[in-house]
Amino acid sequence: MERIREGGGGPGLGYSRRSVLRLSGLAVPALAAPALLTGCGAPSAASAGNVLRVSQTGDPKTMDPHKQGDMTSMNALINMFDTLTTRGRDNTLRPRIALSWKAVEPKVWRFELRRGVTFHNGEPCDAEAVRFSIERLLDPATKSPIVELRYVEGVKVVDPYTVDVRTSVHDPILPAKLSLFGGVVVPPRYLAKVGDEGFAAHPVGTGPFTFRHWQRDHELRLAAFEHHWQGRPHVDELVFVPAPNSSSALAALQSGGVDIVAGMTPDAAQQLAGYPGVEIGHHTGIRTSYLSLDTLTEGPLRDRRVRQALNHAIDVPLLIKAVLGGKATEVPAMIPRGAFGFDASVKPFERSLTKARALLAEAGHPDGISTSITASNLDANVAEAIAGLLARAGVRARVNLLDPGTYSQRLTSSNHGALGPVYLAASTVWTMDGESMLQSNVRSDRRQSRWHHKRADQLVDREELSVDPSVRRRAFSELQQLIKDEAPFVPLYQIDNIYVHNTRPSWTPGAAGVLDMASAKVAV
Repeated sequence: MERIREGGGGPGLGYSRRSVLRLSGLAVPALAAPALLTGCGAPSAASAGNVLRVSQTGDPKTMDPHKQGDMTSMNALINMFDTLTTRGRDNTLRPRIALSWKAVEPKVWRFELRRGVTFHNGEPCDAEAVRFSIERLLDPATKSPIVELRYVEGVKVVDPYTVDVRTSVHDPILPAKLSLFGGVVVPPRYLAKVGDEGFAAHPVGTGPFTFRHWQRDHELRLAAFEHHWQGRPHVDELVFVPAPNSSSALAALQSGGVDIVAGMTPDAAQQLAGYPGVEIGHHTGIRTSYLSLDTLTEGPLRDRRVRQALNHAIDVPLLIKAVLGGKATEVPAMIPRGAFGFDASVKPFERSLTKARALLAEAGHPDGISTSITASNLDANVAEAIAGLLARAGVRARVNLLDPGTYSQRLTSSNHGALGPVYLAASTVWTMDGESMLQSNVRSDRRQSRWHHKRADQLVDREELSVDPSVRRRAFSELQQLIKDEAPFVPLYQIDNIYVHNTRPSWTPGAAGVLDMASAKVAV
């Protein structure tokens, strides 16, 4: 069997990642391939039975859906808990626990609920359960990191299967916000009986799978719920296995320990290209990566010309080709294609080292500047490549890599400078609306805002609160143009969702990459 080439190119790849990087003056280390990849195919998984084993980059933080706000946790929890609405595979908003919804007043959304839904313990899922769930999430005592329901003031039970959600201002995309984190429904009677700790130790939802066992940092094991309102899942058991790095995930796949590896980077996935029994699926994604620039702290990044220079210097198409194997799409101004509010008339910066150097000189830095880029070690290759691209324009950027847990803690802390002057981040725009991309990053009073601009604040209010979709679209367009002009970010790309799997499973993911596995099947 042919061995993997240096630079991550598998058999049949037209160019190597390293050759492209060398031509552009970059040097990014290749991912070390696990020893198992020198063999000639994965062992047979036929003995696994009707069990689907999924690997992702980390373990859930908790089994309590209201006390987490990250996609890794939600990927597991969405299989145990239903939400009020959901995204279809065509990205349209569809019914789930809620059959229908409408704004009966500017500040009141009414939801008609599905009848006959029960929690895993037999408790009915009704309007009271929905009221309890939303109000529990909003209760300061819960300490929920979920921010999407910031405008919700309360929930009124109209009848056993109808609820009104009251907001402080009109929230045009509230139904979409209830399709994931904020829309989870939990059992009030069970929680009253066992308390928060008991609930987290043995969660009960209405989802297609029931909780069986969780050994932290080892595996989460779920079983098919026989009486799910949508019908029993196709697989008997669903197992989530955390893999902290690509090498361990690929080794687990090759050894038959898992069936699907999710969240795989393109360079890591390419190491298995062409190997027997291994398939690589690429699906258009919505997860959007960018650099956040600290415009508030004294330093060169306070000057718009310096920020514009960084945008000119970072050749995003080359970055996509060289490091991501072409498995991403450039994003011109933060909002990704496919999300409401994307404006195709806003074009990316021209990639020009000449313009970058001229702007730096004009800003008083003819010899360039020194800065740092902080990133999760999962994004090491991208961060190093960006530093290499900046170096060509005279920007000396030291790369600081953090473990994912530390990175996440600093990202969500109240210290806006916790990740330094420049950090590499990504957001999964799971509501399919530009608001989700901008909500925490732009308005001056928001958690991750490092750019204060009165007009930007006004536009955020307009797109978040307007009843008229056309008004929202115009606000998004102006925001994207303003973001390009003021350059408080370096928008990068929306990356494809990549799933590496053996020949057992069949499953179609959505654009947000959520690991809802009720429709998945395995060949037994």
